[in-house]
Amino acid sequence: MGYVYNNQTKIDFKVTKFDDIVDKIIPFFKKHPIRGIKALDFADFCIVDKLIKQKKHFTSEGLDHIKKNQSRNE
Repeated sequence: MGYVYNNQTKIDFKVTKFDDIVDKIIPFFKKHPIRGIKALDFADFCIVDKLIKQKKHFTSEGLDHIKKNQSRNE
């Protein structure tokens, strides 16, 4: 489903298939909710997922919405 990269300071898990994100990652975290401030990041992530499913990431409005969410989380 993904790859684990072990850096000296952190471990990254990267999912390469959009279907794995939609079918496995999002349902897992909806069943086992994230707590704290990262829950807001996950909510934004789900909004972006919905935009992509609706193909709105191909529009300038959709991209602006995604960029706004990204800049708010930096």
